[in-house]
Amino acid sequence: MSTRAISCLARKKIAHQLVAYAHEEKGARFAARAVGFPLAQTIKTLVADLGNHQYRLVLMPGDREVSMKKLARACGVKRAAMADAATAQRVTGYLVGGISPFGTRQAMKVLMEPCLLGFAEVLINAGRRGLLLKMAPKDIARVLGAEVISVAEGP
Repeated sequence: MSTRAISCLARKKIAHQLVAYAHEEKGARFAARAVGFPLAQTIKTLVADLGNHQYRLVLMPGDREVSMKKLARACGVKRAAMADAATAQRVTGYLVGGISPFGTRQAMKVLMEPCLLGFAEVLINAGRRGLLLKMAPKDIARVLGAEVISVAEGP
């Protein structure tokens, strides 16, 4: 079982473990519960629309929400919003509920919530609904060249 995300990690020789589950609904909350993993360590891969056909991937813990105001400020734009499903699927090449930051169709800058780096392992989508990657968050940040910055709601 392979996806562009898994192939990307294999080419770069990045350690990861595949975790499969029965996908009955999209979202980190369902995925974490299905595999018995903490929601705070289960990453949501979100596609942000910055306008003018500019997009960013935002890696957010499953138990946190993105602040559009912080996101816009971090990206140097006036306004940011989550991309609609059709746009997210077009720019990533993955179905919503299976979006991985690895091997996306369109190259995008990645923002990663800093608290994720405090964990030894996290889960992140492997590019297919019902398939996750268990891996070190520092490897995610390194491979993606992620900017580690807080854009989460709250303090």
